[in-house]
Amino acid sequence: MNINIEKCLTLIQTLDSDAMVLCNEANMHYLCGFSPSEGFILLTKDSDAYHIVDSRYTETAQQHAKESGLSVIEINDGFYPEIKRLCEKHGVKRLAYENQSISLATYRKLFDELKGVEEIPLDDSIMRLRNRKEPYEIELMKKANHIAETAFLELLNHVKAGKTEKELAAYFDYLMAKNGSYGLSFDTILLTGAHTSMPHGVPGESTVKEGDFVLFDFGATYKGYHSDMTRTVAVGNATDEMKWAYNLVLEAQLAGIKALNAGEKCVDVYRAAYDVLDRENMAQYFRHGLGHGVGLEIHEGFNASPRSTDTYEVGNVTSVEPGIYLPDKFGIRIEDVCYLSPHGRENLATVTKELIIL
Repeated sequence: MNINIEKCLTLIQTLDSDAMVLCNEANMHYLCGFSPSEGFILLTKDSDAYHIVDSRYTETAQQHAKESGLSVIEINDGFYPEIKRLCEKHGVKRLAYENQSISLATYRKLFDELKGVEEIPLDDSIMRLRNRKEPYEIELMKKANHIAETAFLELLNHVKAGKTEKELAAYFDYLMAKNGSYGLSFDTILLTGAHTSMPHGVPGESTVKEGDFVLFDFGATYKGYHSDMTRTVAVGNATDEMKWAYNLVLEAQLAGIKALNAGEKCVDVYRAAYDVLDRENMAQYFRHGLGHGVGLEIHEGFNASPRSTDTYEVGNVTSVEPGIYLPDKFGIRIEDVCYLSPHGRENLATVTKELIIL
């Protein structure tokens, strides 16, 4: 039985529940090792562990069960009658469920079938387990990051005046796949010129021009785990203003990384980067949080934002990504993903953050 299942069994005991049922895709992956689009995992307090699937996933689930230790059950009469049968078999009277992510339709079908079973909300407890990464998870994230970085460095050879954002973004996605990505972490953001002032702009028909900034926000996945990185480069040349603004964002990012440690409040890490920008009256152009947790989902766990009430813990993985965005002019963002290991902070990124001028 894998360590993640053991963690969930301990959680069942902590909640004084008889069992736990999961249907969130990332939560299921956390236990079964892949991402089924549909299905359930049921764990009982007596260490019975079931992966309930339909025929689309039976073989895949059985292959992964060799490592996970889950018992795979292919449904005959539907998911909900099967869950009811198992709950009756194991005398489940109190059932923990994903109240923060379950759809209303699934919730109703589940507890209509399980009449009389007490509902125990999991709240954010699974997220908090996933937020404290095991060493094997970090190795998978490093692999995803290496794939993305390799593709990025290869792509830079093709970033030239006259190329469109869409053309470069499509080629970038191909390069990540060619280098081993299981899929994109998110839709690639590749913007040029004035479009870089939109933090999450969508690549379009705009063409790269001499003297432009080009902003790349990208990520690969490996065995379910995500990478996330942002780099901003200049094409041909950069003005003194562009260089000054870039170095200011880099200073803010380095300040945020330096402040990132287990035991530090997320809001204080945000503030460390914010204050660098504020010193030069540029914080007004920093319009999002400093970072977010990364793992089986591209956004999971804690956020470094002015509204956060969380405190970083050993095992957390988070992005650090300050930016400034000057409307109709340019934008700059620099992002790395960092891991709070038992031995200190580790930056998973290796690509230079000095301003690249192509």
